[in-house]
Amino acid sequence: MRKILLVFFLVGFSAAAQAQLGVRAGFNSANFSDADFDPKSGFHLGAYYTLGADFLSVEPGIQYSQKGYTGEEAGTGLEVKETLGYIDIPVLVRLKLLPSVNVFAGPQASILASSKYQKGDQTSDSSDATKGYDIGGVFGAQVKLPLGFNVQASYDLGFTSLNYYNFDFKNQVFKISAGYTFGGK
Repeated sequence: MRKILLVFFLVGFSAAAQAQLGVRAGFNSANFSDADFDPKSGFHLGAYYTLGADFLSVEPGIQYSQKGYTGEEAGTGLEVKETLGYIDIPVLVRLKLLPSVNVFAGPQASILASSKYQKGDQTSDSSDATKGYDIGGVFGAQVKLPLGFNVQASYDLGFTSLNYYNFDFKNQVFKISAGYTFGGK
């Protein structure tokens, strides 16, 4: 039993020795699935922690991300903007394809942190109009640059209905990010 515990300890210690902390920020283009809305521009900002070997790694993270949509109300022609702020918690698995290129995918849990519905000049809180959480997936590709910098493109795909005003909409977000890994090469 001691030998098994020692092996787990050594494996965990070597994985932690290769762990790297980083920060990431970028542009979002978000919309709801199966809806006749226009994409909403926004941003995301957060941190990640990469664990693993050179070829395969796991990367949990946390970030604030703006989602929602824009559109025009039928009949009145008033501009409508829905801004939903989420705390996203992705757990990505990265697979290295080339020395500086990797692809990734994984699940993501999101918690609704803020909401703002704007129609014309009127603004209101719309947190009662949607569920307070979202479950989805993330996939994309990353290019590692010198000195610990990286850029990536990803797509967030909601798996669960937001039940937005009792409609079956799901979040869909395209992201372009720039990041920095502390101690990265």
